[in-house]
Amino acid sequence: MKIYKDILKDRQDAAYKLKDVIPMQKFKDEAWEIVAVSKGGLAMGTLIKERLNNQLDFLFSEGIMAPNNSECEVARVSETEEIVMNEALISAFEIQYDYIYGEARRKHEENILSYIYQYRKGRHFASKEDKVVLLIDDGSESGMKFMTALKTILSQKPKAVYIAVPVLPTDVLEQLEPFADDIFFLHDIDDYVETELYYEKLDDVDEEQIEKILEEEKNEI
Repeated sequence: MKIYKDILKDRQDAAYKLKDVIPMQKFKDEAWEIVAVSKGGLAMGTLIKERLNNQLDFLFSEGIMAPNNSECEVARVSETEEIVMNEALISAFEIQYDYIYGEARRKHEENILSYIYQYRKGRHFASKEDKVVLLIDDGSESGMKFMTALKTILSQKPKAVYIAVPVLPTDVLEQLEPFADDIFFLHDIDDYVETELYYEKLDDVDEEQIEKILEEEKNEI
């Protein structure tokens, strides 16, 4: 079994290596819009675009946990109220759909709306109709954030949707492939544990950094 621990130094190392597999000239010429699906993805997005004029935004979403297990995500809701469910887990835990929809409304009203006002000053997620979109994260454990973002973006009728992620589980790669136009990655790992394991250093992205990045992006639009 291949050992993948600490295969990346940090997000900068991962971003620069991703640039070797992303068609950067096409990225620039077609004005791909980057959409981060996590705080770490937002930091990665700034490193991918660097001095280019491609737009960068954050699609906020919240996980919906099993009623009796606060660490088991069974569904996820995006800021546009698109919901993705893990049907296998919902069936295994015998969770009612009313619970999922109720939690989705609650998470949207209590958490996501506050993120929109805090980080985007009330500006809602811009439509990606006829746009080329690059979804980005620094890793993916379950694929739920990407699936929720894909469902949200695809409902807006984009021109194309790509994914860029340094590391992800092999089964998640297979799950995402039918829905994305292409996936740019460095390592797909059979026995994926958690994203932090594959980086020597993976700093937290704090609220101040998020606000600063999104404020700078607003000024560029």
